[in-house]
Amino acid sequence: MVGAMNIGDIPLFSMLRNRLGYLSERQNVIAENIANADTPGFIARDMKPFSFEETLRGQGGQMGGSATTLAMSQPVMTQAGHMTGTSRKAGGVQSYGKAVKSRDSETTLDGNGVVLEDQMIKMTETRMEYDAAIGFYQKSMALLRMAARPPGR
Repeated sequence: MVGAMNIGDIPLFSMLRNRLGYLSERQNVIAENIANADTPGFIARDMKPFSFEETLRGQGGQMGGSATTLAMSQPVMTQAGHMTGTSRKAGGVQSYGKAVKSRDSETTLDGNGVVLEDQMIKMTETRMEYDAAIGFYQKSMALLRMAARPPGR
């Protein structure tokens, strides 16, 4: 009897899982930026760009196995009254990148560096990339199902 194969062992699906996790975390960081749009002194953050090459390098250049996670640093609080995000890694959930401070195009007089228009563009881009990755995942699953079907069906 042939054992069931874990879909996470297929490199393509492992990479897609990492990409989707990264995009989900990026959306959370952007949402935190939007939530702090009126917080004096708050500087917008964004995720380091996702890189398949870095993920492969983290695996020692091998295509097999689960992808390496990148450690997410603890949120930096610029002032005592600022909201901080929670670390998902501590809760046992995998982290896919590190949020870094990113300068938007403008800073208000109170030192807030969040430009809502820029954040909405980033949110839209992230959503489009997420939809594309989900579409690729679904097409790949359909190909696997077709390949697993007995001949003539």
